[in-house]
Amino acid sequence: MDRGEKSSGVEAVIILGHGSRVPDASRDMEKVAARLREKYGYPIVEVCFMSRLGPHFPETFEKCVNSGATRVLVVPYFLHSGLHILLDIPEMLQEEASKFPGVSVQLGRGFGFDEFLVDLLQSRIEETRSSVDVRDLVLPPKEKYPVPDGQCEFVPMPPDEAAKYGHK
Repeated sequence: MDRGEKSSGVEAVIILGHGSRVPDASRDMEKVAARLREKYGYPIVEVCFMSRLGPHFPETFEKCVNSGATRVLVVPYFLHSGLHILLDIPEMLQEEASKFPGVSVQLGRGFGFDEFLVDLLQSRIEETRSSVDVRDLVLPPKEKYPVPDGQCEFVPMPPDEAAKYGHK
């Protein structure tokens, strides 16, 4: 029995990212999905996003089910365990899972701390040493990536407000 075939049917993997207004922002995640298929033999590996440009989780989950998946493993492509990991994603998955009661949906954890990340960061530090000074970067025009009405680019929080949520 190969990695994607379980006794109860086909297993699908969904890599769930945040989302971006930049159309090609998902390119690296797509490469990761392709390598998972190639290296480990998973028959179904999909990439989707919580917000912004799609595809989004509901349509990706349904695609997996329509491809025969009876077990779906959702792995968040997130570095920190913030509100999306603690509440938003589990709530979204529960809502979608309720539409397909015969399909098992399991939520993995985000990246968090892992020794591999320390090594990856060291590699990025080494690469950064040969980068140009930020003052020499040519930035794309902001108008190329408009912010949808009712949304903002960043959610600023003054330090005194942030202190209310800090560790006690």
